Amino acid sequence: MSIENALARLIAELEQDRSLDEPTHLRQRFEALDALDAYLSDGQQIRTALHQRATATRTKLESANFKLYEDIRKDIQRGTGRGRLLEWMRDWSASVTLKNRAGYDYLDELIIGILELEEPSPDVLLNSEMEPYQPTPARHIFELIERTALTERDSLIDLGSGLGHVTLMTSICTDANCTGIELEPSYVDCARKSAQSLNLNNARFIQSDARDTDLSEGTIFYLYTPFAGTILRRVLNSLRHEAAKREIRICTFGPCTQIVAEEQWLSVSGPLEIDRIAIFRSRD
Repeated sequence: MSIENALARLIAELEQDRSLDEPTHLRQRFEALDALDAYLSDGQQIRTALHQRATATRTKLESANFKLYEDIRKDIQRGTGRGRLLEWMRDWSASVTLKNRAGYDYLDELIIGILELEEPSPDVLLNSEMEPYQPTPARHIFELIERTALTERDSLIDLGSGLGHVTLMTSICTDANCTGIELEPSYVDCARKSAQSLNLNNARFIQSDARDTDLSEGTIFYLYTPFAGTILRRVLNSLRHEAAKREIRICTFGPCTQIVAEEQWLSVSGPLEIDRIAIFRSRD
């Protein structure tokens, strides 16, 4: 089958599939968009009429996604968006079992669309112990939210919060006070603008070095391996100091999980895998 014939068949199938208009069929729309892009971006010559049909189909799918994002944003702004966002939590348990669990999927596109975060150029020059920014995949944030069951008595502190995905999502989906600590000022500014545009009163962002930050209000701390070596050691020592005053929880994702697991003052709760959220409790 030629490229054009295969594309024509795909377009016909998508045009006939009315279910793609349904808001909850986000994953199916992204799969369709990926299939269209595979034909439109491979350099093959496609006759004008067929290319126009493919482009029109892509525009229609993207418009359905944009409408979904805007509807959820409006609910969040009114203070009624928690349920709309948590509807997607049911999908994390299935996607977290994927072989490439550290990768991104359609749930990340959903969150990017809702939060309207565009990564600016960083100003801070990272040293050898600081990791380049990479957001936590959305399905793992959903897992964190479900497993921690945060309440209004909790205070989440994200150490190395980047653009604020974890802080913003947790502030939408729970009653906890949520704080992002980030060294890069342009990221902090971007996260603050997102929180302000969504009317999130329980989310704040502080431009600070995690080593010098006051952690006394936190009941739960999150690290997606934002730093290593002596920086991580100093932060863990600060957290141990806080744990001597009260019970705390530490959630990790990525390579730092193995290092945190070696801390004798912590005990793990649930799965202990570097490519899945790990939760630790301070010992009595």
